[in-house]
Amino acid sequence: MPRFSVIVPAYQVQAYLHECLESVLSQSYTDLELIAVDDCSPDACGAVIDEFAARDPRVRAVHLPRNTGLGRARNAGTERATGDYLVFLDGDDTLAPGALLAIADRLEETGDPDVLVYDYARTYWSGEAVRNRIAAQLAERGPAPFRLVDRPGLLDLLMVAWNKAYRREFVERAGFAFPPGYYEDTPWTYPVLMTAESIATLDRVCVHYRQRRAGGILRTVSERHFDVFDQYDRVFAYLDEHPGLKHWRPVLFRRMVDHLVTVYTRRDRLPRGTHAAFLRRARSHCRRHYAPGAPVPARARVHHTLVRFGLHRTYRALRLASALRRGAARLIGRTASALRSAALLLHYRLQRLLPLRADRAVFTARADGGGPAALESAFHAVAPHIRTTWAAPPDHPGRAGRPRTAPPGPPRLVPGTAAYWTALARSAYLVSDTGLDPRLVKREGQVVVRTQRGTPLGHTGLDLLERPAAARDTDFARLLEDVDRWDYVVTANRHSTLAWERAYPGRYTTLEYGQPRTDPLHTATAADVAGLREALGVPEGAVAILYAPAHRDYRRTQRPPLDPERVVRRLGPRFVVLARTRPPHGTPPAGGSGRVLDVSAHPDVASLCLASDVLVTDYSPLMFDYAGLDRPIVLCADDWEAYEAARGTYVDVRAFPPGAVADGEEELIDLFVTGHWRGSHSARRRAAFRARFCPYDDGRAAERVVRRVVLGQAGLPLVVPPHERRPVPAAGAASGPPPLATVPAQQRPGGPLTVTDRF
Repeated sequence: MPRFSVIVPAYQVQAYLHECLESVLSQSYTDLELIAVDDCSPDACGAVIDEFAARDPRVRAVHLPRNTGLGRARNAGTERATGDYLVFLDGDDTLAPGALLAIADRLEETGDPDVLVYDYARTYWSGEAVRNRIAAQLAERGPAPFRLVDRPGLLDLLMVAWNKAYRREFVERAGFAFPPGYYEDTPWTYPVLMTAESIATLDRVCVHYRQRRAGGILRTVSERHFDVFDQYDRVFAYLDEHPGLKHWRPVLFRRMVDHLVTVYTRRDRLPRGTHAAFLRRARSHCRRHYAPGAPVPARARVHHTLVRFGLHRTYRALRLASALRRGAARLIGRTASALRSAALLLHYRLQRLLPLRADRAVFTARADGGGPAALESAFHAVAPHIRTTWAAPPDHPGRAGRPRTAPPGPPRLVPGTAAYWTALARSAYLVSDTGLDPRLVKREGQVVVRTQRGTPLGHTGLDLLERPAAARDTDFARLLEDVDRWDYVVTANRHSTLAWERAYPGRYTTLEYGQPRTDPLHTATAADVAGLREALGVPEGAVAILYAPAHRDYRRTQRPPLDPERVVRRLGPRFVVLARTRPPHGTPPAGGSGRVLDVSAHPDVASLCLASDVLVTDYSPLMFDYAGLDRPIVLCADDWEAYEAARGTYVDVRAFPPGAVADGEEELIDLFVTGHWRGSHSARRRAAFRARFCPYDDGRAAERVVRRVVLGQAGLPLVVPPHERRPVPAAGAASGPPPLATVPAQQRPGGPLTVTDRF
């Protein structure tokens, strides 16, 4: 008897079925049977199922003689199931990696409840993934298992069959089955949850719910959406048959009206001309099943009233009035915006007629502050007569919209305001690591300093002209206009200088002084590191692995190549993973053991580097910054050819790696188990890598830039050679090489190599 019977009905999903079945069979938890039901599909679903059944004995193929619908197909799979628990999965959805193991562990923790409810994420055809918005209902609140009366908020979740695991014995004893028709989940999930003697929850994304661009049942205009009335008749009939559940009637009545409102108002449900008939039937249903007592949110009361009383004409009139109001508001908004833009443009032109302010500097940067944040700190320390300010949108993280790595200072300048344009017109210094405002007119005497966002590994700038997958919508003409405004470009090493001057050709002066954004990595103390680890939730004495894979331009969805949960399970409780794996619109974190901490949204990458003991990456340029810490780096990737073909690379990191190299997850785990991740061979590679790519990263790069650009000094601070630098100790360094204390900048020994000697 397997632990799980995964039941997958299939009808006209041939494009997605292979991925669905593979997501089940590739689970790390293998005690399962997969019952794939071909609901007499006219496409190749039956053939796909037979192929999987022929190659894996865990797959049981079921072919129905005629099309019965989703509910009946699930019933056919349930009748053949032999597992302890039933897990339903639609043929166009997928199980998240490690989902079944997490479900099995949670079932064991909670004593095999009747029902386990877990989370899901909507994955769109564009590649965007959005986690369930009310996932907080799945968080642990009190003991588990429990009954529905203890956590009634579970009824606010999406009432579907595939976000739960059901104890088969419980389902058979209660005689639950799916009815025919659309919305077949409704008379299944409500009775199941109300009847279950024991329920548990799992706050983890276990299912990726595919949002198809076209072809989904709920996005198909059809009169079959009227089936929703029959389904709620079945729900209330179940309540009538079980008087002990009558206290749920008010809640279910409100949920029914919510559901009817959704069907009525969505444009992709009811055919044209049937809305009035739908409301008449809804009014009849509401009268028949009326049960007051469940409060209706204020924002939903109007829709509830319209549906309950069948006010179709009133609804149309309100919708027309709302459309007219929105149209008028848009027209007024566009007119006001045009007038405001013209006024700001005139203001900017007038400000450019006034003298420059030699004691003003404006900084712009990405969310983490990067190089501009380090340069602002150097402005305060070396050139305190310069007043600094930041230009950042209102939602920019950090104090008052400033990067968190920036020191306290004046409030931000919001782009598009009069103060913003005044600062751009009259400030002598403009510092940025991103593109300047395209409307900026660089004045004579203004100095523009451009910092890099890391040492380039993949192609950038004009080198992307032959890489359309990576270039995407890059406006190369605007890029070159921006380049022509630069006076100085700060680079970290000779490699960066050569690549940058070719990819961004211009008349600027290159300052090969080091990477200002890495200065905090060399000036932090052991106490700073300990505080960062505590803030991130890294247990004391643990080895923290920072996992930061690179973006794949050739992939539509950005799923991490490694499964962090599986890695930490194999490595044991001594290890934790800081996973920086989620790009914008990427797959949300799945949750799990608690030893994988999702830090994708953390605004300060330098803090993550300082808090970790080792970096695991593939092609992320973060490896160049991290190498300056002199902590182990492990490369793990098996798709170099594909990455190089799509992006193009300046360095073959496989031939010149910063540490140990693994070709896949198994080799990576072996490197950590055997200790080779921090062995002498890895250290020699790292030393050579640091010597080539981190020759000036000693914590004073920003100071050298400010002294040259602002003060015009020719004799710059000495550069500490890489082999003489003493790295900031990691809080978990007891498990690795002996920790070394940070040497204050004023006490560092001078070396024979200076920046000026390199030119």
